[in-house]
Amino acid sequence: MGKLFIVPTPIGNMEDMTLRAINVLKECDLVLAEDTRTSSFLLKHFGIETGMQSHHKFNEHQSLQQIVQRLLGGENIALISDAGTPAISDPGFLLVRECIRENIDVECLPGPTAFVPALVVSGIPCDRFCFEGFLPQKKGRLTRLKTLSEETRTMVFYESPYRIVKTLTQFAEYFGAERYASVSREISKMHEETVRGTLSELIHHFTDNEPRGEFVIVVSGQSDRD
Repeated sequence: MGKLFIVPTPIGNMEDMTLRAINVLKECDLVLAEDTRTSSFLLKHFGIETGMQSHHKFNEHQSLQQIVQRLLGGENIALISDAGTPAISDPGFLLVRECIRENIDVECLPGPTAFVPALVVSGIPCDRFCFEGFLPQKKGRLTRLKTLSEETRTMVFYESPYRIVKTLTQFAEYFGAERYASVSREISKMHEETVRGTLSELIHHFTDNEPRGEFVIVVSGQSDRD
């Protein structure tokens, strides 16, 4: 029986790739990639010649059993996403769950995940936090925000540049305009930036400065001061 390897890939700087990750991708029988075009640049950069197969949110249900059968047949397969650790706001959970059901070994390598550095540099307590990822775009969004308005732990969100101002505005509405937060973008890239302040201040900043890149928002939890 083979093994499924979950392999994190750089979220920005290529030097964040670990030697172990490179070796696993070189030695496995197949690499499952969220976008084979994007991942081909990564594999070429590190001289990895292993064959790739597309595995993303639009086809993971259909390809699940075929992948499991290959693992049961003795092949070692690595799963990567476009950036970061698979299954964290990316495809991967369904495959891991199915492998566990079939008693196939699953090993996750340590490596890049965008929310960890954003949380650490936020200056907001990170001993206890909840990771929310991307909020629902429509159905259930406001209900979730209402629930989170009473959350006492630090909260971590992902957001795109197209919705960052809207999301911060909704946070101000539900959490209070004076709630302290931190916004990091382009983590591990050339134009990495972290802006800290109240939600009101952050709204003004990203209204005046065109949002670019992928964002991680860290929001302090409710406290007695709120």
